[in-house]
Amino acid sequence: MSTSAAVPTALIVHAHPEPDSFSTAQMAAAAQSLRGVGYQVDVLDLYDDAWAPVLAREGFAPVDGPFKPQAEQMRAVRDGTLDEAVRDHLERLLAADLLVLSFPLWWFSLPAILKGWIDRVFVMGAVFGGDHGIFGDAALAGKRAMLLFTTGGSSEAFRPGGAFGAMDDFLFHIHRGMLEFVGYQVLEPVITYGPAHLTDEERAVALKAAKESVARTATASVSAVG
Repeated sequence: MSTSAAVPTALIVHAHPEPDSFSTAQMAAAAQSLRGVGYQVDVLDLYDDAWAPVLAREGFAPVDGPFKPQAEQMRAVRDGTLDEAVRDHLERLLAADLLVLSFPLWWFSLPAILKGWIDRVFVMGAVFGGDHGIFGDAALAGKRAMLLFTTGGSSEAFRPGGAFGAMDDFLFHIHRGMLEFVGYQVLEPVITYGPAHLTDEERAVALKAAKESVARTATASVSAVG
């Protein structure tokens, strides 16, 4: 956790299309939990904000010749021409001590709208590359990140030898290829398995457990994944 501010800030980036979903309730519980342990919480609800996830030529100043997304990101940072929405989200990302990605696990990965948020907001030249390196030399080094998500399958299905295989195998590309790549210390994920298959009472218990896990993980001095 950064010591540069008296009150640490958490940015929750949420990606579920249904406001009444368990995933959205879990996100709200996490926000409440983080506030309870001293964080100032900023929430980006990508569906509610109608976030445009596609990294495309139209998001940049006129391009002569082939469109090279990362080169255009570098140019936009240099020239101060980043898209207004991207610039706003980037500033909020850079200001946060803790990033929480909240989502349902779809096709063993991030929903497209959240992957598109990373494509557009993890800007080359501002978050990594250019004056920044990668991993420990990237702009977000010293900050922390965690995943908060739900699955359709049971916990047994995501164990080694289970029907789907070990959960860590599915999370590697997110943990290592996205979060650690831009400098984050990655914390243990908070996962609710198969909430659609639970009773109302079981979902209430699961929501309480997730809330407690978020607070415990966010305040632990050493809880990074290996």
